[in-house]
Amino acid sequence: MTAYRFYTATSLDGFIATPDDDLGWLLSQPIDQDGPMSYAEFIAGIGAIVMGSSTYAWILEHGTSGTEEGGDGWDYEQPAFVLSHRALEPAAASVRIVSGPVEALRGQLEEAAGDGDVWIVGGGDLAAQFARAGMLDEIIVSIAPVTLGAGKPLFTGAFDLDLVEHARNRAFLCARYRVLGPRQ
Repeated sequence: MTAYRFYTATSLDGFIATPDDDLGWLLSQPIDQDGPMSYAEFIAGIGAIVMGSSTYAWILEHGTSGTEEGGDGWDYEQPAFVLSHRALEPAAASVRIVSGPVEALRGQLEEAAGDGDVWIVGGGDLAAQFARAGMLDEIIVSIAPVTLGAGKPLFTGAFDLDLVEHARNRAFLCARYRVLGPRQ
């Protein structure tokens, strides 16, 4: 069965980016690429990815490494779905620009994911949309030892979670939560 997973990082005060979408605070933190809850371990189980148009634009500008120099084009091998109401150009043949409620995409996402899981990339609002639709199984978050004071929130909904796993990866406190459901 396909799992829907939100894998991200946050500042200690709950922001995934500054108000102007800067991630410099995150990229300056030491992390062991082979350590607990590493990206390589996570991405190995992902069959499809889904993101909003703001995350898509940021990745196209900066690459997945997040540097100002950008990347070498589209770095993801998995089929990607970009939710947008705007007319966007796909960066690769594996990119599909889609619109509508996330629950209407379930069949397409699961077919594209095959035996893998679906990664909700970036956007706390997008992850919350999946949670409200009953389509978010896990939140895996790396908490950086920095506060931003303002920015793009980690999550935009009230949900109960169950801590399943935690570890330290150099500067980061990493935690994996099971999404139990909306707060009553």
